[in-house]
Amino acid sequence: MFTGIIEAVGTIRSASRQGQGMQLWIASEQLDFSDVKLGDSIASNGVCLTVTALQAGAFRADVSAETMSRTLFGKYRPGQRVNLEKALLASSRLGGHLVAGHVDGIASLQSIEKKADSWELWVAMPAELSRYIATKGSVTVDGISLTVNEIKQHAFRLTIVPHTALVTTLQQLRPGAFMHLEVDLVARYLERLLQQDAPVSAVSSELLRTRGFI
Repeated sequence: MFTGIIEAVGTIRSASRQGQGMQLWIASEQLDFSDVKLGDSIASNGVCLTVTALQAGAFRADVSAETMSRTLFGKYRPGQRVNLEKALLASSRLGGHLVAGHVDGIASLQSIEKKADSWELWVAMPAELSRYIATKGSVTVDGISLTVNEIKQHAFRLTIVPHTALVTTLQQLRPGAFMHLEVDLVARYLERLLQQDAPVSAVSSELLRTRGFI
């Protein structure tokens, strides 16, 4: 599990095809590798990757065919910058929200507009994911935990403060760019739980009460 609070920005040092998958070396001078061991998880642009080898300031990870089919890794080349976050410790502060590191879909950046000292982004999302995204709810974009400020049809608005832009890859994005999108994990599980006995359309306050949500 992760929180969506980015610890460092890394760079893909090498990317080689392995059958239908890929093997990556990702380097970062900013990330503290002192407590990283083989088998640990590091989210890279929001994708949970397992560390299979370590070098000074870098780690190797294998990307499966399944992950390749659901993410943008097949388009990444050496030099691509990625947001990095080590797995959440039980003793850590949950500064963002619960993030699984499993990409639900690909979003695209519609527009960027400067607003005072921040930036306003409109992001287009796949139509099938729109029901999981709510105003003032949480969403993960390229591994970054962000708050949704507004929704219009199949797009949502984000406000990016200077610190977030500085310590992530958001500063390099331009309209038309594609990004990994993970919706709120709680929304996914809530829908699944309710579907066991009733369709989502039949959700009521009484049903939520019997399931312990209210």
